[in-house]
Amino acid sequence: MQETDVVIIGAGAAGLMCAATAGQRGRRVVLVDHSTKLAEKIRISGGGRCNFTNLNIHPDCYLSNNPHFVKSALKQYTQHDFIAMVYKHGLSFHEKTLGQLFCDQNSEGIIQMLKDEVEQGDVIWRMGTSVLSVAQGESGGFIVETSQETWHCQSLVIASGGLSIPQIGATPMGYEIAKQFGLKIVPQAPALVPLTFQAEDLWAELAGVAIEDAIVSCKTQQFREAILFTHKGVSGPAILQISSYWQAGDTIEIDLIPDLDLQDYFANASREALLSTILSDVLPKRFVQVWLQKLGEIKPLKQYSPKVLQGLEAELHAWQVKPSGTVGYKKAEVTRGGVDTDELLSKTMMSRNVAGLYFIGEVVDVTGWLGGYNFQWAWSSGYVAGMNI
Repeated sequence: MQETDVVIIGAGAAGLMCAATAGQRGRRVVLVDHSTKLAEKIRISGGGRCNFTNLNIHPDCYLSNNPHFVKSALKQYTQHDFIAMVYKHGLSFHEKTLGQLFCDQNSEGIIQMLKDEVEQGDVIWRMGTSVLSVAQGESGGFIVETSQETWHCQSLVIASGGLSIPQIGATPMGYEIAKQFGLKIVPQAPALVPLTFQAEDLWAELAGVAIEDAIVSCKTQQFREAILFTHKGVSGPAILQISSYWQAGDTIEIDLIPDLDLQDYFANASREALLSTILSDVLPKRFVQVWLQKLGEIKPLKQYSPKVLQGLEAELHAWQVKPSGTVGYKKAEVTRGGVDTDELLSKTMMSRNVAGLYFIGEVVDVTGWLGGYNFQWAWSSGYVAGMNI
């Protein structure tokens, strides 16, 4: 059995940040991951472009059973702290919509930066190494048996991620370890994920059609971004965002023409023009053709009654959709639910009842919005644990 101060299980975003922080403090750290490829989730994020944080990080942009839990970590390590690290390594970035920051050197730049930070702390790497068992040591600390060797450590950090994207190695290990030590788990579900319709609701001919500006609402939450029709239902940024709030049986409402007074628009249009031609100036032509099929034959504007046109506007502003489900973890950006935040100390990420046991990143019941928020949670929670182990 070998001795070390810290074992971190999971070399993703949170685990790398934690290892770098603790190692540079002089802690002896072993970083274990079952994958031979480092930080695959960072690598594929944003299509490889890596939306590494957001300028508008705020606690209200996170879902958790305890909405206050994220405040301490986000305050201790902010988006500006991570941006400073990006600058320090000579990387550049650009801002896209809604405060999203993308690395000009793509995800490989961010991964190399984190790897360099970890190596500055003389961390022992154990990639391609399975964790066989975890137990508390008789004299304190923890015993971690791996496929390579067995370690005795004083602090154990679980950064093994959630269930999303199993094709790159996601496993439920983190939840199983939490249960082993008696921690409560909030039920998990796919989040930031496309929604599906019932088969009879599918408009196959709309697959691939995008509406660039829509407001999608569910209960009291709403997002204004693009939506995309798929063969199975709807996707796009606004749908991914609302999916974190949607639960089975909920109806979502979509405003397809926000800010547009359609009656005024019709009043200024040619009465002789086909209704489809008029609407195609504000909505995709293929969408208009399919939508108007419900009205039967497409006619000139003058042949529709005011009541029909008013009904059309009402439906376009408040299209009611009841999704049948989601496409699942395979296409989900993150996992909703996880280790109950009531079990953890928000200032350190340590278990309230098991000294030296920490949980960080996606394995915790914290889910951020789309747009760099989940990476910032990984950086912040990893840093906080790294400063306290």
